[in-house]
Amino acid sequence: MADPKLDPIRTETGRWQAAVDRSLARHPERRAQFASLSDIPVQRLYTPDDVARLDYLRDLGYPGEYPFTRGVQSTMYRGRLWTMRQFSGFGTAEETNRRYKYLLQQGQTGLSVAFHFPTLNGVNSDHRLSRGEVGKCGVAIDSLRDMEVLFDGIPLDKVTTSMTVNHPGPVLLAMYLTVAQKQGVSWDRVGGTVQNDPLKEFFAQKSYIWPPKESVRLLVDTMEFCARHVPKWHPVSISGYHIREAGSTAQQELAFTLADGIAYVEAAVARGLDVDHFAPHLSFFFDAHMDFFEEIAKFRAARRLWARIMKERFGAKDPRSLWMRFHTQTAGVSLTAQQPLNNIVRTAFEALSAVLGGTQSLHTNSFDEAEALPTEEAVTVALRTQQIIAHETGVANTVDPLAGSYFVEALTDQMEKAAQEYIRKIDELGGMVAAVEAGYPQNEIIRASMDFQKAVESGDKVIVGVNQFAMEEGSTIPLLRIDDSAEKAQLARIAETKKNRDNAAVEQCLGRVRDAARGGENLMYPIVEAVKEYALLGEVCGAIVDVFGAYQDPAVF
Repeated sequence: MADPKLDPIRTETGRWQAAVDRSLARHPERRAQFASLSDIPVQRLYTPDDVARLDYLRDLGYPGEYPFTRGVQSTMYRGRLWTMRQFSGFGTAEETNRRYKYLLQQGQTGLSVAFHFPTLNGVNSDHRLSRGEVGKCGVAIDSLRDMEVLFDGIPLDKVTTSMTVNHPGPVLLAMYLTVAQKQGVSWDRVGGTVQNDPLKEFFAQKSYIWPPKESVRLLVDTMEFCARHVPKWHPVSISGYHIREAGSTAQQELAFTLADGIAYVEAAVARGLDVDHFAPHLSFFFDAHMDFFEEIAKFRAARRLWARIMKERFGAKDPRSLWMRFHTQTAGVSLTAQQPLNNIVRTAFEALSAVLGGTQSLHTNSFDEAEALPTEEAVTVALRTQQIIAHETGVANTVDPLAGSYFVEALTDQMEKAAQEYIRKIDELGGMVAAVEAGYPQNEIIRASMDFQKAVESGDKVIVGVNQFAMEEGSTIPLLRIDDSAEKAQLARIAETKKNRDNAAVEQCLGRVRDAARGGENLMYPIVEAVKEYALLGEVCGAIVDVFGAYQDPAVF
């Protein structure tokens, strides 16, 4: 199609290409085709012709304005840097409390709680399935008493906290809010996030308890409760991170995350909630993987696509309802046990892509996390990585510095279109709940992960220190070891809690939890009452299972 502005460029590009072809005859390129980590073909050169359909006001606009491609705040990091939030938790509440205080002293600006497997699965540390797992991959939290110790000496009106837990999320949120009350902090001053994203559990992280539909119902209860009583709290962090860590491509991570978000908004609207009442409190969580420009394009496309979905699909009017505010974690799956110091470099580039993509919060992985939870030295280096990006590189001095790059804009457009195609397929299946029940996202992720593994094994994807540049490694790095003392201490605390609480009151509260699950009452209210009586996490989750049932994962591949 003729274009007076582009035609001279196309002519010159043709001339340049002919010269390149002559050069290629003498010096071939390293490979016949180049592609992103998601297998999007990458051209040799990008010109204005590749972004010819890009309309600045329609597709980019200004920072802080629709469609928010360039950021949700008008000044971004010139006004306030992102929250530096290291994911942390191990052993007992006392040990993790000491690590939190250390990180805050080192300049961390937000807390992020890593729970151990039993807590993530809604069972107590004295459950038979918990044996050997207590405190090993996160902190053990069984009751309000543990949460009181975890945040002892940490004022909850001065720091925001992110809690990475899903099906048991409402119970952990109830404990956190109760601790705030005991500190004299009213709920309207409490800020933070609980991940509480149930759908991705069924096809990514696999820490589910009850079935999908009931899970979404409990999430909407949390959204409604927080909108009424905890206005600064994000009741859900719609999470692509675990989708990516399960083996998805960046396109799938973007598409399935937004499809989960659509399902939650639809459920809340069906409940009768005003979209502009709850949507400003939604938050997101993404992975920052190794393909630098693809990740930046993913973040920019995510903001634009979500704004369009909220405006065009749900009719949101409040500009804050259109915002996609997100936390980012560098890719755990990109870390290698071989040559672990290489992980510092990987994490730095991943963190830089998150910053250039406009994240609101960031967690950088530690170099030893391919083998264990981080030591104090390793987590300090990870935090310093963020601080160096923030204060030494200059990348935070202007908003969306890569805007206008022909490559980045073309890639942003490709990411948006690929995600839209996935969302269209999910709509045809009847929405994300139906798609999960049909095994659609599960199969897509499995195929993508198998393709990646084949590429690594064939050497087509180079992993430095693993399938190329390997070396004899005679030394090892110190690792954090969690011994069985954490389990013994936790079992003793559970016994003490059961002995000192009013067990009759606990049983009455658990009965009210079952009644609410059976009927239409918002479950958050009886959960809060049960937690205040020191009901154990497993007891509250068990009462919900009594009504909702326990989910059994169908084989999908």
